[in-house]
Amino acid sequence: MKALITGASCGIGREIARELARRGCDLILCSRNEAALKAVADEVAGTVSCEIVPMDLSTREGVKNLYQQTKNRGVNILVNNAGFGVFGPFVETDLEAELDLIDLNISALHALTKYFLLDFKNQRERCHILNVSSMAGFFAGPLFATYYASKNYVTRLTEALAVELKHSKSNISVSLLCPGPVHTNFGLRAGVGYGGAGTPIDVVAREAVDGMFAGKLHIVPGRLYKFLKFANAFLPTMIAAEIVGKLQGSKNLAHRYQKK
Repeated sequence: MKALITGASCGIGREIARELARRGCDLILCSRNEAALKAVADEVAGTVSCEIVPMDLSTREGVKNLYQQTKNRGVNILVNNAGFGVFGPFVETDLEAELDLIDLNISALHALTKYFLLDFKNQRERCHILNVSSMAGFFAGPLFATYYASKNYVTRLTEALAVELKHSKSNISVSLLCPGPVHTNFGLRAGVGYGGAGTPIDVVAREAVDGMFAGKLHIVPGRLYKFLKFANAFLPTMIAAEIVGKLQGSKNLAHRYQKK
């Protein structure tokens, strides 16, 4: 099998690339950071085939270019992982940063899902789409409002698509990865610090790949976060938002978002 992974230069995307390589899947890796992509490709060299496509997916042109370069390369796994967060009160956060976030977290994921879904329908073998959301996708997020809203979009889009595919008896499985805090560069870019240990990134990647191949819709690594997802169904929306807001307020503001 061959997987296209966005946001593959670091964090969850890089770890999913490693996990898929260990299972013999060829890779196409995409992010803006060409040097970091080369490092991941060098790491798996000799084990599987690995191509890199440096691309800015916060633009429509970048998304289209990625698809055009990869649509005939035998991809049958799409991992939509690229994304970032902007932390702070909504009245203070930078509008341009938030619009970039929407373009990357929502528009790029939506377009790539559409492009490859149409291609996958014409393939005989089983195909997989893994959309990386977050526990944030089940809540409103004061002090992280735009990021949480973007992950709610990813969550609901993927759930709706799963129902459509089920009723069409499709050969395509769609899965939703919803981790809690994981220590990656995400927090640094968003300007927040996380307390506690978080979920080990190798555990997140392993459960993500296991769940994807099993055709599981909701993949929530860690018992605590499985419980929180369950408990959320019984909490009034605004009470849950108040709790989330207090948790967000406990995070250290390391720095404001800086476009890179």
